[in-house]
Amino acid sequence: MTAEGVVRVGKTRVTLNTVVAAFKQGATAEEIVFRYPSLQLADVYATIAFYLNHQQEVEAYLQQRQQQAQEIRKMNEAKFDPQGLRDRLLARKAQREVC
Repeated sequence: MTAEGVVRVGKTRVTLNTVVAAFKQGATAEEIVFRYPSLQLADVYATIAFYLNHQQEVEAYLQQRQQQAQEIRKMNEAKFDPQGLRDRLLARKAQREVC
């Protein structure tokens, strides 16, 4: 687990969420390793086994991470309004075309 509370698989940057999502979509451990070559097959099997043995806790963790991501997204959108940014960029572009 990282300092931010993100669970990663093995010594990679691939998250628990990524592996569990692929598994829930029907991917085998081998397919997951094919999609994410930095993963070791044994780590993927261990992750799937952990998920199956601790499904309720893992689902609670994934739900918590999703809520945190939504909160961060809302904060970022409040700070950096995407529509306002787009409008400013288009205005700048139009101004350059006039000059």
